[in-house]
Amino acid sequence: MKKHFFKILFIAFSFTFLISCNTKATEEKKDNKNTFVADNYTKKEVDIAMRDGVKLHTTIYTPKDNSKTYPILMQRTPYSSAPYGEGKMKTKIAPNIHLMKELNIVVYQDVRGRWMSEGIYDNMRAYIPNKTAKQSDEVSDTYDTIDWLVKNVENNNGNVGTWGISYPGHYATVSTIDAHPALKAASPQASIGDFFFDDFHHNGAFMLSYFRAISLFGTYKDTPTDSAWYSFPKMDSQDQYQFFLDKGPLKNLNEYFQYEKLDAKIADNKNKIDDFFWKEIVEHPNYDSVWQSKGIIQHLNKVPSTVATMVVAGEFDAEDLYGPLETYKGIEKHGKNNYNTLVFGPWDHGKWARNTVKNYVGNYYFGDSISLKFQCDVETKFYNHFLKGTGDKNSGLPEAYVFDTGRKEWKSYDAWPPKNVEKEDWFLSENQALTSDKKSTEKISFISDIKKPVPYSEDIKTVFTPRKYMTDDQRFAARRPDVLVFETDILTEDFTLAGDILAKLKVATTGSAADWIVKVIDVHPSETEEKNENLQDHLKMSNYHLMVRSEVLRGRFRNSFEHPEPFIPNKKTDVNIKLQDVFHTFKKGHKVQVQIQSTWFPLIDLNPQTYVDNIYKADEKDFKTQTHTVFTDSSIEFSVLK
Repeated sequence: MKKHFFKILFIAFSFTFLISCNTKATEEKKDNKNTFVADNYTKKEVDIAMRDGVKLHTTIYTPKDNSKTYPILMQRTPYSSAPYGEGKMKTKIAPNIHLMKELNIVVYQDVRGRWMSEGIYDNMRAYIPNKTAKQSDEVSDTYDTIDWLVKNVENNNGNVGTWGISYPGHYATVSTIDAHPALKAASPQASIGDFFFDDFHHNGAFMLSYFRAISLFGTYKDTPTDSAWYSFPKMDSQDQYQFFLDKGPLKNLNEYFQYEKLDAKIADNKNKIDDFFWKEIVEHPNYDSVWQSKGIIQHLNKVPSTVATMVVAGEFDAEDLYGPLETYKGIEKHGKNNYNTLVFGPWDHGKWARNTVKNYVGNYYFGDSISLKFQCDVETKFYNHFLKGTGDKNSGLPEAYVFDTGRKEWKSYDAWPPKNVEKEDWFLSENQALTSDKKSTEKISFISDIKKPVPYSEDIKTVFTPRKYMTDDQRFAARRPDVLVFETDILTEDFTLAGDILAKLKVATTGSAADWIVKVIDVHPSETEEKNENLQDHLKMSNYHLMVRSEVLRGRFRNSFEHPEPFIPNKKTDVNIKLQDVFHTFKKGHKVQVQIQSTWFPLIDLNPQTYVDNIYKADEKDFKTQTHTVFTDSSIEFSVLK
């Protein structure tokens, strides 16, 4: 069996230490043997037939102690339920170490068309309402699996919980739709909600930095396998900025998705595409029926009140921030007396599942034992209450358990956003000022040079998917002439944002197309203490420009993601950009800064800045340097906690 698929860089559970479950979340002595699972569980692999006859490979870990009954904890995944084969067992199972050591029946399943399961995989397979008896989707696959498990696995207590991070988190959301009666608890964590707004797209802009992950989802497979059948593109460069700049238009990347010619430097037909996911992206540049059908958040009105949900999101998750927030809000909006709680913490993608004592995101330090306390005091408590306890709504957990990333402390609220939030408009005024009232209406222009796009990071690197940039120091960008900067005076009192942010821009361009990027930044005082042992050598916390939130909107989608339209050159135009929720206090002595730019490379692809029907098929001649203008009656609408 090949092992290189373990190199997949998506989050997996990997605990190095055994952690005692108390509020201090202290570390115990390191367990070098990693034999707990083998000593206390038996493993069985079965192929469970779905209603259409396709068999899904399922691995079941059952406690050896058969004197009592146990709940079933299940994760459905496209990333493999390995290791496969008799006598080969995972060393860590379940959502966390506590749930593993307390003993539960733990199940992993390869979803349809992945690894050892039969069938054809469809990336973000669409939900089918009103299915016929033989029609299947991920909702029915989940239902059929749970039905088989509760009827065939010995010593189960009839209660099932689902969990997962990232794509497995999406399948946890899926499990709640038209849920099986045995499903009592689900925790979608960093869950994909809609691929036009998560991961590979942000508001219509293609996340070019995800280029190497395309083949993971789009390489065709039609037979079960325990070995990786895909290969990642070889970039042969450690400088991703220069690599993509040299490649030019997106269509020049097609050769990396011609799998018969992976090692060829020049493909015979540059337009040929073998990767079905890349082909889907290229052929569907707009939010059409294909993308709309694949979103799961549109169906959250079908989550029954019998399923308790705990949505977990990282406040600095570069991959999936839209999905979990919209999942929580969707259940809140459509639920009928549903138990639904949100955990919103200072993490990047999936870091709450790690054993790390010191919690960093990139260069920025947020405190100790944050993830350990979550696993012990929140996650374990949630599952035990609904799977082993009374299962009533008195779980002891708050409606919203959120971390103030400025004060670096947890808060509990009975609603998210909190009820005592007010909307305030702050204006992008002349002389680089961010003001609480409109001063005048002036033009501020900058040249957007497509040969010198604004980098999203000052690091020289090649990544699989980006993470660190979400808290990166933004001084390097503030000092460029093609990045507009607006900031407050030094704050004389704390200023707390709790909820979403809406940038209400008034803009113009000499071209017919443009992207608009908005960043909200916490400028630290010059006397800020150095407490971060992981800070990169070239940085200091003195005057650190912490990026609190950022987002892009491909300007053609300013009025509709389904029906794009060009800009009229030099015409003042409204562009509204929603930035995802934050919970952050800009402390007294700090400043609030907003940066506006039109390139963010190579996090997102280059906009030609002249309108074309499909940017994925644009030619070199379509790319033009343009002058963009922001008017000073533009504003940022903050959700301010009073």
